[in-house]
Amino acid sequence: MENIYKLLIGVQLISAVFTFIALYFVTAGYGRHSSKSWGFSVNPRLGWLIMESPVVFIPIYFAFTGNITNVTATMLVIWLTHYIQRTFIYPFLIKGEEQMPLLIILFSLMFNSMNGFINGYYLFHVADYCTSWMTDPRFILGTLIFFTGMIINIHSDHTVRKLRAEKGPGYHLPEKGMHRFVASPNYFGEILEWTGWAVLTWSLPGLAFMIFTMANLVPRAHKHREWYRKTFGEKYPASRKRVFPFIY
Repeated sequence: MENIYKLLIGVQLISAVFTFIALYFVTAGYGRHSSKSWGFSVNPRLGWLIMESPVVFIPIYFAFTGNITNVTATMLVIWLTHYIQRTFIYPFLIKGEEQMPLLIILFSLMFNSMNGFINGYYLFHVADYCTSWMTDPRFILGTLIFFTGMIINIHSDHTVRKLRAEKGPGYHLPEKGMHRFVASPNYFGEILEWTGWAVLTWSLPGLAFMIFTMANLVPRAHKHREWYRKTFGEKYPASRKRVFPFIY
């Protein structure tokens, strides 16, 4: 099992490089970029539920079969705070009706299974934190970064949904919250979350996940800004960045 764990960390890091490059040339066909060219599609709520489930259940499995401590149990709760919301709440808040390609679901299912394995196995079969870790500046800072990112993520999604409720179906130009600064504040929030996770766990799996998250979401944010510019033209603020406020 440990050999698989080490192998998958390498796979995740290598795939991050290819993902980052590929997504600047290929637009993943879901959400506002939905395309029939991606093949058979299903209801997006079902898609999110299926593809996010492994990162809930695999770490829980390792918690019950491995060495659980107060520290790793707390880390699991932090992890699940994101993924329970993402798996069992977020899908049922989706207002758009764009179908999700089965191919996207399968890719995401594979990644999430790998990621759930790496981080779950690390926490309960590899990690060796002392009890005082929860007072360590890295844990405190990482936790603050994580929940700051989660608040930004959830609030940014809420802003878009509220705009649809006010102006009707379809996509509109959001002007509130972090949307004033970047095209994809929800992605900025998620990058912050997993940066926080990397810091609070101070681990290679946490770092690998943070790197992959950026490799996946930064090109996607670039595509989002291109879409906004094409759709709204001069109404879209030229100063608004892709994902990192004032930077990129």
